[in-house]
Amino acid sequence: MIEDKNQQRTDLSQIGEFGLIDHLAKNFEIKNSSTIKGIGDDAAVLNFKDEQTVISTDFLVEGVHFDLSYMPLKHLGYKSVMVNLSDIFAMNAEASQITVSIAVSNRFPLEAIEELYAGIQTACNIYNVDLIGGDTTSSNSGLVISVTAIGHIKPGQEVYRSGAKPNDLLVVTGDLGAAYLGLQVLEREKEVFKVNPQNQPDLDQYTYLIERQLKPEARKDIVKLLKDLDVKPTSMIDISDGLSSEILHLCKNSKVGCDLYETKIPLDPQVISTCEEFNIDSTTIALNGGEDYELLMTISQEDYPKIKANPNLTVIGYITEENSGAHLVTRAEQKIELQAQGWKSFNSED
Repeated sequence: MIEDKNQQRTDLSQIGEFGLIDHLAKNFEIKNSSTIKGIGDDAAVLNFKDEQTVISTDFLVEGVHFDLSYMPLKHLGYKSVMVNLSDIFAMNAEASQITVSIAVSNRFPLEAIEELYAGIQTACNIYNVDLIGGDTTSSNSGLVISVTAIGHIKPGQEVYRSGAKPNDLLVVTGDLGAAYLGLQVLEREKEVFKVNPQNQPDLDQYTYLIERQLKPEARKDIVKLLKDLDVKPTSMIDISDGLSSEILHLCKNSKVGCDLYETKIPLDPQVISTCEEFNIDSTTIALNGGEDYELLMTISQEDYPKIKANPNLTVIGYITEENSGAHLVTRAEQKIELQAQGWKSFNSED
């Protein structure tokens, strides 16, 4: 969008910080009764009555978490909300409010910021959350987005990473690995474009993978599903950094081990075919890819009959004693120690 010379370009300096806030906030309507006061004062006012408040914050930094050469700003706005809502749902909670803070360089006109906030507004409308505040400032290094998500839950219904017990079942939602492969496809096409800008990529066969990377969905539906099924997980975490990393987080926090079965990991057919095309192992991608924003949980074996026929939930292993360690059981029935090889924020090569 920014490189289209024919589009209108309004410098942010023309309207100023407070003018920008007023301009962006005018289209956001309050939807939740817990939002007493949203944008327009020194602070928001919320009232959750007898429920507990759940809060999570994430940063998205240009050049680290996203590349605007193939990430549309509207999709980026949407995804920045999903990243945070996923953490709220991983607590078994309902999300109700967000704050959004951005730092932008002067290469971004007002129209670009409008596009970013159009994606944020779409996410707010679909997930029924209120934008209640945030901040805007200038940046010397591109675009930075910080979203804080706020949710609520009745006391005793919250689910932590620390509740897994030996013999619990390891369960995952959806399928894994598609988001990472979507990123690989987009990066490949970016390099082709650099060599030949006239080349237009044909991405039809990668539609699902690219959607999972550019426009992921947080699993709000799973929180409702578990409630309807009368299943409370013993522990839960969202899969943002890769399945292996998240399993190890659960094991560390719960002081348990686990056996994860390679044959049980859910993979979309497009993931399998694209792994063959790239000559990479699909299990490796599912374990270490990240950004799937599915939910990983443990449940009591007593609850297995309630979930066994549900297409949204897949049992991929079970919890063992801590001294047993965390292992992948391969197709050849060999046990391999699980390693955390997913996203690490402060790797020197990242």
